[in-house]
Amino acid sequence: MIFVLTGKGKGKTTSAVGMGIRAAGSGKAVLMIQFLKDGTSSENKIIAKIKNFKTKAFGRKGFAPYGEKDWVLAKKGLDFLRKEIGGFQMVILDEINVALDKKIVKISEIMPVLEKYGKNKDLILTGRNAPAAILKKADLVTELKEVKHYFKKGIKARKGIEY
Repeated sequence: MIFVLTGKGKGKTTSAVGMGIRAAGSGKAVLMIQFLKDGTSSENKIIAKIKNFKTKAFGRKGFAPYGEKDWVLAKKGLDFLRKEIGGFQMVILDEINVALDKKIVKISEIMPVLEKYGKNKDLILTGRNAPAAILKKADLVTELKEVKHYFKKGIKARKGIEY
């Protein structure tokens, strides 16, 4: 199945990680490839303790503006995906939707992966602004909607909650 977790609400990566933990707990091999993230988020520390749940990040510290370095790292992430996907039953492509939206990754680079593996593996794509082609291809789409957020009160991101 192809799952898409998108929208402006909080919890897309957290939901995907939860699905990965559930899959790993049932004996499945899980791979999470993080695009536009440097791999220092707190979830990576606990996932590292799960023997059949592997993570690999292809991002830099900080966020936008996006540039050449992001493109180079995303290409490495796609190459890694193509090389490693065969050995996993579940693959999480964290923040791939943002990479697609910002044209860091081309839709033509990810659709063949969905076509080839979407029927025999569980693929989870996270991030805001999932492109229409991704939504159409998905078996399940969940849009997380922000109703209220404490960031608007000036509260900063907290370790263990936002990262």
